[in-house]
Amino acid sequence: MAPSSKADKKAALDAASWMFNVVTSVGIIIVNKALMASHGFTFATTLTGLHFATTTLLTAVLRWLGYIQASQLPLSDLLKFVLFANFSIVGMNVSLMWNSVGFYQIAKLSMIPVSCFLEVVLDKVRYSRDTKLSITLVLLGVGVCTVTDVSVNAKGFIAALVAVWSTALQQYYVHFLQRKYSLGSFNLLGHTAPAQAASLLVLGPFMDYWLTNKRVDAYDYGLTSVMFIILSCTIAVGTNLSQFICIGRFTAVSFQVLGHMKTILVLILGFIFFGKEGINLHVVIGMIIAILGMVWYGNASSKPGGKERRSYSVISSKSQKHDGLPESSELDEKV
Repeated sequence: MAPSSKADKKAALDAASWMFNVVTSVGIIIVNKALMASHGFTFATTLTGLHFATTTLLTAVLRWLGYIQASQLPLSDLLKFVLFANFSIVGMNVSLMWNSVGFYQIAKLSMIPVSCFLEVVLDKVRYSRDTKLSITLVLLGVGVCTVTDVSVNAKGFIAALVAVWSTALQQYYVHFLQRKYSLGSFNLLGHTAPAQAASLLVLGPFMDYWLTNKRVDAYDYGLTSVMFIILSCTIAVGTNLSQFICIGRFTAVSFQVLGHMKTILVLILGFIFFGKEGINLHVVIGMIIAILGMVWYGNASSKPGGKERRSYSVISSKSQKHDGLPESSELDEKV
């Protein structure tokens, strides 16, 4: 009874963490799209800096309440993380600004093979035949969606490419830092959020001016736009927090595979709020193919031999114990 009860509790916490991430992630995408498209606030980098400034306030409160303990993270490693993370955040925001919501989400699908590549090269992970085929099916779905999305353009594609690779590197590096320095999700967030807030708020206005030829201080701030900015920052706190919580519960690849339900929700909500953007028969067919691949991946990778790590780059003494079912340490392999 005790093991079963423990397993049920873990499953409930996994589901709650995941739903928290889904709701906040979808919410912030819709709010940011409305803020940028409907209210002309195209200062994506500065907005992200505000997101992390708000998150920094949260970590300060959590530290005051005792939820974040004192820990160490060398400056060199912090700077590397900030570099990966800022390229990821800026790349994603610019991709959202230059692309349709549909292509923005579809591009995120390609993080699966990129993360797999990083795991194979850096952690010597080996995938079974079914796991490889399931990833291929996901890629097929991505290809169908991407080819038919008429909103794709050259600069948007480049932005998405930078965003995908930097995000995959960020996710891998989060796992690396958590294991190397025994950092919990809250502790790592406490280290990284202030650094990201400071760097993005300093560089953001210049980056946004280069991208939009508009100054953030010259924007006509009205009550509605300010309310949307506050709402975006509030949801961003939940998004950042939920991502780091999920880091402790899912592997990088599995987190992304599970995350594609957000793609469907965003496409549907984008259609409701912004019209026929990103939605057509080919996109729907592609999404169905990709979802089938995701389900297959989940089944194949959880089987013995579906996904095995031959060696570990940091420490392997508390590595996976349940043939692909992520332990809390391996689950840190997330964003």
